[in-house]
Amino acid sequence: MHSVRSFLTLLFVCLVALSAMAYGQRPSPSPTPTPSDDIGTSKVFEVRLPITVTMGKKELVSGMTRGDFAVFEDGVKQDITYFSDEKTNPPVYVGVLMDTSPSTAGKLKFEKEAARNFIYTVTRLRKDKAAFMTFDHEIKLLQDFTDKLDMLDTAVDKVNKTGSQTALYDAIWEFCDEKMRNVPGRRVLVIITDGDDTYSRAVLADAIDIAQRTETTIFAISTKAGFLGTVPGVEMGMDRDSGDKALNKLCEETGGDVFYTGDMLELERSFTKISKELRSQYIITYKPSDQSLTGRVRKVEVRLTDPKKAKDYKVRTKTSYRAVRDSLR
Repeated sequence: MHSVRSFLTLLFVCLVALSAMAYGQRPSPSPTPTPSDDIGTSKVFEVRLPITVTMGKKELVSGMTRGDFAVFEDGVKQDITYFSDEKTNPPVYVGVLMDTSPSTAGKLKFEKEAARNFIYTVTRLRKDKAAFMTFDHEIKLLQDFTDKLDMLDTAVDKVNKTGSQTALYDAIWEFCDEKMRNVPGRRVLVIITDGDDTYSRAVLADAIDIAQRTETTIFAISTKAGFLGTVPGVEMGMDRDSGDKALNKLCEETGGDVFYTGDMLELERSFTKISKELRSQYIITYKPSDQSLTGRVRKVEVRLTDPKKAKDYKVRTKTSYRAVRDSLR
């Protein structure tokens, strides 16, 4: 009897030990990899920069070549390993994220129509793909990436009611983390929103970080002004409150742009500008001379090598990234 009791005690101890080991091997629930994480597929990492060149603030500049650009990281010139222009650019994978919080109730019809037109314009047949998501107190992926316009059309049509809050940063985090990692082209988010974030667990810095780590460029259209005619400051592209300033920072640090719309015509124009910009972007990839992945934020600067072009043209791309190993395609 004593030997049976001893055996059962020993068995119980072993089971507890095995359970503890199994629990210790469970993956961390944290979505952010630490510098020591080795989840990448290559020991050499590269940085991809979608670049927009304009004359003044509006006119897009085409015809630039690889030799027109120089890339600097923390002030050190880097070797460019890849270059493409509008003729050779990889396909665009664009996620359209629409705010369906309560304040958008009177705008849904206009926003849906504009979003549908944008998707039709930006998605080149048999090349680009689009996805459609809504966010309020819930985040709903209504259509995953596809080049089938009828499926995207159906997804947009499904939007017929609003939620109770605005989880903007969570929507950005979820879409970038779950959808943008493995797409084999340029990664773009277009966000239509009229309110500040009121519900997310993530904060602005989290949204910027995940977009940078997944090499996603963010464009935002603020419809806060409504569609009631001209709004002071909007037509001049000025951010009007803390929410708009946050949108501006989000886009600026990921290489995109933000638009402030006062009416339906301006909303359509904003979508057209984004579509044209995606067509005229340049893509540069470089291998950082510093391959250490310490989690430190590194500053990126793209300069034009021709002094005259540097004087006349403006270059826009993301300005920094955090050096961590991540699982990107």
